[in-house]
Amino acid sequence: MDLVNLLLINAGVVAGCMVCLWLLSLWLKDASIVDLFWGFGFVVISWVSLLNAAAPTTAAWVTTILVTIWGCRLAGYLSWRNIGHGEDSRYTEMRKKPGRNFALFSLVVIFGLQGTIMWIVSLPLQVIPTLDASFSTLTPFGLMLWLVGLSFESIGDYQLARFKGNPQNRGKVLDQGLWHYTRHPNYFGDFLVWCGYYVLAISFDASAWWTIIGPALMTFCLLWFSGVAHLEKRIQTRRPEYADYIRRTSSFFPWPPAPKEDSASVTTHSHSPTS
Repeated sequence: MDLVNLLLINAGVVAGCMVCLWLLSLWLKDASIVDLFWGFGFVVISWVSLLNAAAPTTAAWVTTILVTIWGCRLAGYLSWRNIGHGEDSRYTEMRKKPGRNFALFSLVVIFGLQGTIMWIVSLPLQVIPTLDASFSTLTPFGLMLWLVGLSFESIGDYQLARFKGNPQNRGKVLDQGLWHYTRHPNYFGDFLVWCGYYVLAISFDASAWWTIIGPALMTFCLLWFSGVAHLEKRIQTRRPEYADYIRRTSSFFPWPPAPKEDSASVTTHSHSPTS
């Protein structure tokens, strides 16, 4: 199957999934279920791409397996963290704005936007099964980026969950482990994972260079659209003590921190780009 038809098929699959999720959210009165699908959505796209390929290569199978590991871990973690806690406050606030048809708004701005971002970000994953791909000297570098990124995400999430699970840490900031070197190890890990997918794509075939659109969009979302900038704006408005943690700790890329002055408050993190 040619790439254009595959992209159209995946667009239809993503649109169908998002509409079904939207209908379920109306019944549950919980739009935040869209976040739980984020990681698993890439798994769906990867398998659809693989199964529609004329003759999937070993490289395509390996990439799909990597995406499945990453996406299922993320979906499982977010489900464990969020299910049973009601709708995320971000979406609840959106519901309260007067004069808004929230059902239509959520279809377009929440589910539609997230589906569109997912389809664009996944361009390297959609292209790989269409390539006459074989491993190259650049492939181990892509695998290394993916592994380091997955480790940052997984360890960062575990450290935060363990810290928040201790009542004695209420009102404190997590500044140990990976959180000692970056305020967002999960976002940094996500960045590395998508860089890894892109490097794998171009290592299989240099003609896939243009799929950098995907990881570039993901990086934009993580840093400026809905990740670091958006999250920290919310934190500072309700927890002024967090300012010192910002002062002394690298925002994104791991780096030795400045000397500690005051304590700060811990916060939660979400991996979804529309969070």
